[in-house]
This record gives sequence, C-alpha cells and structure tokens, in this order.
Amino acid sequence: MIGLLRMLTRSEPALSQAGAADAAALAALHGAAFRRGWSEDEFERLLIDTNVIAHRARIGRALAGFIISRCTAGEAEILSVAVAPARRGRGLAGKLLDLHLRRLAGLGVKAVFLEVDEDNAPARRLYAGARFRDVGRRPAYYARGGAAPANALVLRRDLA
Repeated sequence: MIGLLRMLTRSEPALSQAGAADAAALAALHGAAFRRGWSEDEFERLLIDTNVIAHRARIGRALAGFIISRCTAGEAEILSVAVAPARRGRGLAGKLLDLHLRRLAGLGVKAVFLEVDEDNAPARRLYAGARFRDVGRRPAYYARGGAAPANALVLRRDLA
C-alpha cells in the first residue's frame, strides 16, 4: 500500500507560487534546460520584484518545472518556462501555463507576450494549444554555439 501511495504521489505534481527561497532550484533547472542558464542571483532579484509572478511544480521535494512572468500596465511577459528533462512530454508545462495564465487574468492582466525559438517545436505546440498567436519575429535572436543564430517568434495571448 505504501509503495502505491509513493508512486501516485511522485507522478502528480504539486503546483504552487514560487518565491525567493526557490532561486537556487530554479537556477539549476534553468541551467539544465537552456544553453545560457540564469544564475541564482538573477532569479532571486526577479523573485523579490513585486511585478514578477512565478509558479513551480514539485514532485515530492524535487522541482519539476516552473514558469515566470513580469507584469506591467495590464500586460505580462512570460520570461521563462522550464521543465526538468526527465519530466518532459507529460503535460507539465501545460498545467503550469494554465495555472499561470489564470493567475495573471485574476491580477487584471489583459495580454500576455513571450518569445520562443522558432525551431522549438514542443514549445510552439504548447503555446498554440494555449491560443497564443504570432505577432512578430526577431531575426537571429537566439545564439547557438557554433551554428547560425535562431529566430525568435513573438507570441501574444489576450486574456480579457
């Protein structure tokens, strides 16, 4: 019975708001997910900013994913979304995004923007499924070690 409870507990993430105490864990996960990870100090500065909203997903004590945005003047920009490599492809990013968008709407945010590498098919599917639409393009925005830089797509989702 205990083994079954552990399996069920491990598979279902607990979603909650992230705070400054999560800076080190978010930095470690960000570094595992992206070419240029943000430092613990960068996350801590973001997480103490009253205009920044962040949510995390934990499975047990382990951080499995997060999403972080900055809000201003009725708009928000999603700064980063990351899911631990071992947890990808299971819908966790979608759950985080849904919670996050509902929280932003509750705060009065009318529009949400983000940038995504145009070659990042999983992220593009996630955002298309959440009704984001292309509103711009930034050529050669993302550096790729040794390869040609990747273009960024600017996406928008209206919440109101």
